[in-house]
Amino acid sequence: MSAVASITQDTFQTEVLKSDVPVLVDFWAPWCGPCRMVARVVDEVAQQYEGQLKVVKVNTDEQPGIASHYGIRSIPTLMVFMGGEKMEQVVGAVSKATLDKAVEPFLS
Repeated sequence: MSAVASITQDTFQTEVLKSDVPVLVDFWAPWCGPCRMVARVVDEVAQQYEGQLKVVKVNTDEQPGIASHYGIRSIPTLMVFMGGEKMEQVVGAVSKATLDKAVEPFLS
C-alpha cells in the first residue's frame, strides 16, 4: 500500500505546488470524525492511482498557515492541485466514487 505523506509549511511548495504529477491534498485534523472516515478512502485512492497521482495530508491543527491560505473552513477538505494551481475541491467525508470523479480528469 502506498504511503500518504504528511506535508508541512516547509514542504508544501516542493511536494504540492512543484509536483510533476497531480496532487490530492487531504486537509484534516486528528479530532475530526469525518476525517477519520474519509482517511480509508484517501488511502484507497493513493493505492489505486499510484504513479499517476500523489496523495498527501495536511494536519490543519499543526499547519494553520496552509489551511488559512487555501480558505479551509470545514474539514475534511480535499483539493486537487496540478501545475501549482488548485483545480478541484471536495468537502466532507465523501465516497470513493466521488473522489475518483474529482481526480480522474487530471490523470494522464
